[in-house]
Amino acid sequence: MRIGILGSGLMGGKLGTIFARAGHEVVFSYARSEQKLKKLARDAKRKARSGTPREAAQDADALLLAVHWSRMDDVLKQVGDLSDKVIVSCSLPMNADDTALAVAHTSSGAEELAKKIPQARFVSAFNTVPSEVFFDVYAGKRKARRSRFGPSLVYCGDDPKAKKVAAQLIRDGGFDPVDAGPLRVARYTEPFALLVAQLAYEGKGGPELAYRFERFPG
Repeated sequence: MRIGILGSGLMGGKLGTIFARAGHEVVFSYARSEQKLKKLARDAKRKARSGTPREAAQDADALLLAVHWSRMDDVLKQVGDLSDKVIVSCSLPMNADDTALAVAHTSSGAEELAKKIPQARFVSAFNTVPSEVFFDVYAGKRKARRSRFGPSLVYCGDDPKAKKVAAQLIRDGGFDPVDAGPLRVARYTEPFALLVAQLAYEGKGGPELAYRFERFPG
């Protein structure tokens, strides 16, 4: 598939690299500098390159939306038309100083974004672990497959086509995709994701603690 990365920070950079190494064509976009985008593309190797948000979206089978909540309107403006595009949102709706969720309880960041772009196909995924654990999970993919329970990652959405694409990307990330249901489930997974991140950074085990939390049995 062709995957457009909108937001090439820690999460977008890591996932884009994983997807490129899994054989997908990846376009990194929306970073602080063009040099950073080019470096990401070089490090990812294979079919990876840098581009603008509009170029990342062009002919993409899926777009990974991985920018801070405060930059959402800017990146969406740069992308342009997103009609019928599969968008996988992995950004938590955090306030400016990252101390709390800006959207919670009765809605979610994914739901609010879906309202902004009703013509797109939204899936919420990749927001249930801090980005630092992704490479460790990917590296241990073969070992996890030999065990009874591999690391799982939940996703939710209303569009079957988009959820199928997201499930494939989750597998490529080294996780077992767990369909949590419709997009409104994101209002429950996003607060949980924040809790897991706080435990990972503040707990004695560090990010590895979040990895253990991803092991959903059954």
